[in-house]
Amino acid sequence: MAVELCLLLLLLFCGSTISEVQPIYKPPPGTLDFGFVPAKTYDTGAYHEPGAIGILFKIVHAFLYLVQPNTFPQDLIRKLAQQQFGNTQGDYQKAIYYEIGFIVSAALGLLFILLLPLVGLCFCMCRCCDNCGGEMHQRQKKNADCQRSCFATFLFVASLIISVGVLCAYAANQHLTNQVRGAKKLVNSNFKDLKIFLNDTPAQIDYLVSQYNTTKDKALSDLNNVGPVLGSRVQEQLGKEVRPALDAALTMAGAIRETKEALENVSVSVEVLQEGTERLHANLTEVKMHLSNTLNDSACSAAQAASTCNIIRNSLAQLNINANFSGLPGVSSQLAKINDVLKIDLSSLVQKGYAAFNDTPDLVVNQTRNILSDIKSVLESIGSNITTFTRALPVQKILADLMVHLTQSEAYVQDYFPLVEQYDFYRWLGCLILCCMLVLILVFYYLGLLCGTCGYDKHASPTTRGCISNTGGNFLMAGVGFSFLFSWVLMIVVVLTFVTGGNVEKLVCEPFEDKNLFKVLDTPYLLNKHWKNYLAGVIFKNPNVNLTFEKVYSDCKENKGIYTSLHLEHLFNINELLNISMYTEDVALKIEHIQINLSKIILLDEIGKENLLNFSSSGIDGIDFSAYLTEINKSVTKVDLLSFANDLEARADQLPKGALENALKGHANNIRMIHNQQVVPLEQAMSTLNQSIRLLKRTSSELMVKVKNVISAVNAAQDLINNNASQVIVQETKKYMDTIIGYFEQYTEWVKESISMEVAACKPIANVIDTAVDIFLCSYIADSVNTFWFGLGGSSIFLIPAIIFAVKLSKYYRRMDTEDVYDDSVEQW
Repeated sequence: MAVELCLLLLLLFCGSTISEVQPIYKPPPGTLDFGFVPAKTYDTGAYHEPGAIGILFKIVHAFLYLVQPNTFPQDLIRKLAQQQFGNTQGDYQKAIYYEIGFIVSAALGLLFILLLPLVGLCFCMCRCCDNCGGEMHQRQKKNADCQRSCFATFLFVASLIISVGVLCAYAANQHLTNQVRGAKKLVNSNFKDLKIFLNDTPAQIDYLVSQYNTTKDKALSDLNNVGPVLGSRVQEQLGKEVRPALDAALTMAGAIRETKEALENVSVSVEVLQEGTERLHANLTEVKMHLSNTLNDSACSAAQAASTCNIIRNSLAQLNINANFSGLPGVSSQLAKINDVLKIDLSSLVQKGYAAFNDTPDLVVNQTRNILSDIKSVLESIGSNITTFTRALPVQKILADLMVHLTQSEAYVQDYFPLVEQYDFYRWLGCLILCCMLVLILVFYYLGLLCGTCGYDKHASPTTRGCISNTGGNFLMAGVGFSFLFSWVLMIVVVLTFVTGGNVEKLVCEPFEDKNLFKVLDTPYLLNKHWKNYLAGVIFKNPNVNLTFEKVYSDCKENKGIYTSLHLEHLFNINELLNISMYTEDVALKIEHIQINLSKIILLDEIGKENLLNFSSSGIDGIDFSAYLTEINKSVTKVDLLSFANDLEARADQLPKGALENALKGHANNIRMIHNQQVVPLEQAMSTLNQSIRLLKRTSSELMVKVKNVISAVNAAQDLINNNASQVIVQETKKYMDTIIGYFEQYTEWVKESISMEVAACKPIANVIDTAVDIFLCSYIADSVNTFWFGLGGSSIFLIPAIIFAVKLSKYYRRMDTEDVYDDSVEQW
């Protein structure tokens, strides 16, 4: 017990590496990896498997339940511990009611102890007077053989039952001795675990302290990368307005270049179309003239060709141009203005704005260099303070003292263990002698049965029985005599061990298993009438702390840390070590003094803005787009020349073979050539003109409004940087500070969790209690003792019928002095 108390005192100091941890900032920063707290595995398995004899243990437990089925009397135990038992009249009644099974059984045992020797004495005196079967005379009966067989059978069965009881008692006796001899290994295992427990705790504490470097390194990493971290955050927030404004300006710069290309395409396309349509008109006029001449040929006057020639002649009016591009207005003035606008590279100006804005992280680095060095100094000083505080704790001294006590306790156990084994040998010898008493009686009974059965001659008269049969009867009477001599001694041992072992099982072992025993120990003012919670009073000198034996045992059983099990936060206030506000106050103050000036960032200068305004006043919105689109939507010619040529050729095929047919087909081929060489290029030019005009129309739509919107967005973004960036910087600096502080919060939370569940895990303490109570007291001693008295008591009880049957049977085996052959009266003894 002294060892356990020393361990508790050590762990009180070990628990001083943790304090209340403030809530973690939500959402938490990136998770830090602190690794695993170093811990060794404990060897002791506080569990006993009795083996085959466990069946006997269960039978004994079932018997004890029949004797004592009542629940654990917590109220009576509390009153007894508080020395208040008997203050009320019902206390004795409750105690008697609870112990009634043991009382009745013990009373029967005492009656056995008193009556059996007395009966034996009277029996001996009676036989000495030739009564009670002492007269060596046997009256012969017709059913004598049946009676002899029944008596022999009953005695044999009783002897077998007694033999089983002796074997149970011997097995329990030997089991206890074997367990005592093997207990040294279990004791040494417990001491080994306790030493591991003491030796590992400082290393675990050092590991927790050393992991502060992980937190510090992560914080320093973020500080060294203040540009990418804080600068990028500021840039990201400002970029929500700055980037769209610059993107719009860059888009407008691209629109200027596209406008120039579109105007150039319009100018070139109109020129091409004007020249092409004039040339096409001349060629079509020439084709019509040649066709008319051909149709005026005399061959067309023939009846077969007249109608066909007339149809062709009537379709010649379709050979003419349809679109007229000569009247379209020019765009030279707009193109000249756009060229003037493009003399200034607006895209380059916008890219400069992008570059200036993207330099925000570098600006942050340059403007926070001095403050960051101060913060790093603060972090280094925090680490030094933690190390200094930890070294100031008297952990090593306490460990050394406790190790001395533990070593002394181990030496004490090792010195006295041979004495325990010696006394156990005396106990084993005494129990063996008790078993031998029964064995001696059994030997006489078995020899009597053997000799009597084998030597019995049913043809011999009682006075002429053989020596072997007579010897068997004498063995039976010797067994009866020793039964009277030993039975009361055996029953005294049975009653004492029954009352003691049975109550230990019911009042200690079973309540310990279901933890009712801890509930009694946790009763307020039980162990100390001035203390509400005894354990809290011993450890904290404050009995009002809710610390119970049951909770401590359960937590240690689950291998939780001693800090959690003993609620050591009530003993040590170490906020000075892991108080977040203390550690982060200096860091927060330094970070709050970060001031970043972004006024040097120019998104778009006045030249760029003026360039945008010049673009909006370039006059492209004054172009007559409807005139262009009207002509563009027309076809180049009134009729599709390919269709016309194909139709002309088809009609020529209807004519008789000859010069007229060939001439018309020649004109058709000529028309196809005009289409391919002149109409197709014109159509391509019209397509280019169509795309350019539509692009210009889209660009010019509310051009002034669009430009002003772009300039307004750029001005707003610039105003945000110049005037409101400080608010964004403060906001992002606060988030940045929370991230740095979040690392410390993670560290302290991890330390708290480690202390609660891993550091100084108190499984060895629970193992010591389990070893002392559950294994040594209950499994080794109580179960073995209870099984011993169960076997010994059962054998002692069955001595009574064995005595009766042996006395009755001996009359049939022993040689009589006289006989009465024909007497059928009832035998008296």
